[in-house]
Amino acid sequence: MNTFKLKIVASNKIFFEGECVSLTLPIADGGQMGFLANHENTVAPIEYGEMKIKTPENETIDAFISGGFVEFFNNTASVVCISVITPDEIDEKRAKEALERAEEALRQKKSIFEYHQTKNDLARAMERLKIKNRHEI
Repeated sequence: MNTFKLKIVASNKIFFEGECVSLTLPIADGGQMGFLANHENTVAPIEYGEMKIKTPENETIDAFISGGFVEFFNNTASVVCISVITPDEIDEKRAKEALERAEEALRQKKSIFEYHQTKNDLARAMERLKIKNRHEI
């Protein structure tokens, strides 16, 4: 099985460092980008959403990732992001409160910038809840 080196660094921790079979990340155009061994050299911005890592031991690691970039160069992937958390680390109550705050802010008259920022906050909260609910046992 072909592997590549992967290092994921968040603002507060190193989330993953080791060999990897595949990596899937949400990218800024609203889609997802997958990486396998010997992928072409790439630099791409990361959006918030679900990240999947498959290890050589056939373990799948799912996580919520927020803002950053990925660089794939010489069969090594480096991910630098604001935050990355596993589904069991997502505080459902806090995510629901953020969702309610964003929904309330959308109902109020705001500037165009504030409107788009609030839409972004709403989408991020909904994505966290979706990932949390998908991985609950």
